Amino acid sequence: MAEVKSSVPADPAEIDTGGKDGAPDSSEELPAEEKPPSDRSNLTQLISTLKGSMGMMQAAVIGLFLIAFFVALDLGSGVIIPIVVAHLLDRLLSPVVRWMKGFGLPAPAGAALVLFAFVGAVGGGAYYLSGPAMEWVESAPRDLRIAEYKLRGMTEPLEKMQKAAEKAAEATNVGEDGSQQTVQVEQQSVGGRLMNQTLVFVSGLFVTIFLLYFLLASGDLLLRKVVHLLPRFRHRRNAVRIVRRTESKLTHYLSTMVLINIGLGVAHAGGMYLVGMPNPLLWGALGGLLNFVPYLGPLVNIIVVTIVALVSFESVSYALLAPLVYLLINGIEGSLVTPAFVGYRLQLNPVVIFIALTFWGWLWGVIGALLAVPLLATFKIVCDSIPLLRPISRLLEP
Repeated sequence: MAEVKSSVPADPAEIDTGGKDGAPDSSEELPAEEKPPSDRSNLTQLISTLKGSMGMMQAAVIGLFLIAFFVALDLGSGVIIPIVVAHLLDRLLSPVVRWMKGFGLPAPAGAALVLFAFVGAVGGGAYYLSGPAMEWVESAPRDLRIAEYKLRGMTEPLEKMQKAAEKAAEATNVGEDGSQQTVQVEQQSVGGRLMNQTLVFVSGLFVTIFLLYFLLASGDLLLRKVVHLLPRFRHRRNAVRIVRRTESKLTHYLSTMVLINIGLGVAHAGGMYLVGMPNPLLWGALGGLLNFVPYLGPLVNIIVVTIVALVSFESVSYALLAPLVYLLINGIEGSLVTPAFVGYRLQLNPVVIFIALTFWGWLWGVIGALLAVPLLATFKIVCDSIPLLRPISRLLEP
């Protein structure tokens, strides 16, 4: 029989590796080597870098815009403040004009009647209270000395600190030759500053009154003009709905807060009358007005009431009854009345309120402090009405 040769090699070394001289087959992969980045990866990296640069540029542009905006608010305060006050008062008084219009009275006539009644009430009250207020301002130095004398035991540590500060100031004013250096700073006279402030106040008052009349008389004419600038009907409808909702909430908030503060002023006047304080109407009006400035306003008012009570009454213990009554009335208003009528949805974060008071008070002075909370509430209401801004509204809530 013929011998059949096996196709399987006897020695493993004889196994064919697929190439000459035992070279590996070309089908096997080479060891991984670092490949140069492709053009596509370079383009992706460039795009991401440009996106980061664009984000930084946008942030810088927004920052510059905010700086320019606040500088404009400061430089144009003489014009901007009357416009802001007129718009807030328009939201407060426009329901009365619309109510009169429902009885057939034209809007211009209704606006004139409402404005006349409002200016007459505010002006008459200010004129009636100006006499007692000026008397207390003139006697303030004497009253402070009397109050300090009655609270001598409580003010001794403060006097020691004041004396130490005066000694330190004297030491810093002594020159190298031992002589005392005196620095004179030329300042505008008190009469000149008072005249300038009076002119600014009167001009702003006239601008506010005239602008308020035109806003009340025109009604929603300006809104209709602005809405017609939008290209599509859907956009117009959404804009009208947002504006109406914002105006309704803002009117409710402002009218409620004004009524609450009027009631608070009446309660303060009654409490001061029962305690026996002189000029109770003055302290009631001051309490209602300063309540528009949360935290700082009541603090200032309680200090003033305490000083007046210490001057008016012989007994220190009885004099402290007036600020206690004031605290009691304010506590009831803050914890019960305001949450019940305003609602918790329009409550604001105390930290945000304090920041707003600090900022607007620094920017516009006393008027800015009075407008801080209404402006903050307006901003929150606008954020509530626009879905895109609702996360910002949640940040303003307590």
